[in-house]
Amino acid sequence: MRLISHVAVLLLLASAAGCASADGAWVELGGQRYVVEVADDDAERARGLMFRDSLQHGHGMLFIHDREEPLAYWMKNTRIALDILYFDDELTLVSQRRDVPPCSAGNACPTYPSSAPARYVLELNAGEAARLQLNDGARMRVSPALQDAP
Repeated sequence: MRLISHVAVLLLLASAAGCASADGAWVELGGQRYVVEVADDDAERARGLMFRDSLQHGHGMLFIHDREEPLAYWMKNTRIALDILYFDDELTLVSQRRDVPPCSAGNACPTYPSSAPARYVLELNAGEAARLQLNDGARMRVSPALQDAP
């Protein structure tokens, strides 16, 4: 009986883990694939990566806005340094802010605006853009799960 309950627990955990990543959200940039969390509403975009102590290697957060427009991000309550990458409607990199430091100064944290209108923002661990040698004009690919995103 004990073996059966252990197997049942393992199957349940495997099933739950599969559901957590079942949406298959990923992006490819510079030949590297990143598993992404998606922030596509006001509450998720406002929360972003706040209060996290780390971002797993090979992971990021993709912010999807309703339309292409000038954007500015900040690091309020963000504990990890990030690269902030801005993409237009065609998923072309139009602006990048590298190695943006954490900020615990609340509303006094500086903003990091895009230098061109953008619709998508990808946040990765600081140093990823340099490692990939990204230049403006680079193209991002998105998983099929994201192709129908707003």
